[in-house]
Amino acid sequence: MNGLLIAMILALLIPIYEAYQDEDIWQTMLAFASIATKTAMMILAISVVRDDWMIGMVGVLILSLGNASLMLLAHILRRMNLEEGRSYD
Repeated sequence: MNGLLIAMILALLIPIYEAYQDEDIWQTMLAFASIATKTAMMILAISVVRDDWMIGMVGVLILSLGNASLMLLAHILRRMNLEEGRSYD
């Protein structure tokens, strides 16, 4: 199980690098959504190992509410960037 958690942590480094490298806000928000999903899956794996339902509930809340709010913020930022780029000639 420790090997699985180490593999999950290493997989977590990929979107962190992508968020650092890319300047497009949309790609950065998607990378952060990926980080949140991977972190929540790690929390769920730890809760199964420890047989702790409360930690598992935190992981489920992060999966359901965290990604939804992050993607909503990404859509708002994208729409704001599209409106700034319009010319009103």
